Amino acid sequence: MKRSSSHRLLAHGRSFAAGCVVLLLLAAGVWTSWDTAHHIVLAKGREHGTMVVTACGEDTCTGPFTPDATSADRTSVTVERSVAARTGDRFPVVVKPGSGNVVRTGAPGFLHSWAPLGGALMLAALVIGGGMRLTRTAWGAGIAGAVLLTATFVAL
Repeated sequence: MKRSSSHRLLAHGRSFAAGCVVLLLLAAGVWTSWDTAHHIVLAKGREHGTMVVTACGEDTCTGPFTPDATSADRTSVTVERSVAARTGDRFPVVVKPGSGNVVRTGAPGFLHSWAPLGGALMLAALVIGGGMRLTRTAWGAGIAGAVLLTATFVAL
């Protein structure tokens, strides 16, 4: 049976709408990830050092900052609780400019900063498979997101 032109138009419209949702999900994942990741990726010229976790609240952990070479000592800096395992842990950080907040560096910090993109990839995979009918691409996006989230969990 031959498809009518209106049926093909609806199929293309569905694919276009699903593609727009996928682009929105991935753009939001990159935008959210880049908010933290740019401090790690573009770390040249920023204050680098080591943080020792001394106290944790609900959302953040605090501790002293020991600089590498050219930075000044800070008595207390703050890091997200999700990247600080427990009191007494020591890890490399970079200071966000103009604040007392730090971002964990190294592989764990890098992976953690891109975790929102991993979640966006997994959500986009559902739309790619269901709305666009691209099952192989959907599996690839979903697996890539799951690998990123799993690697982040293992690294932290």
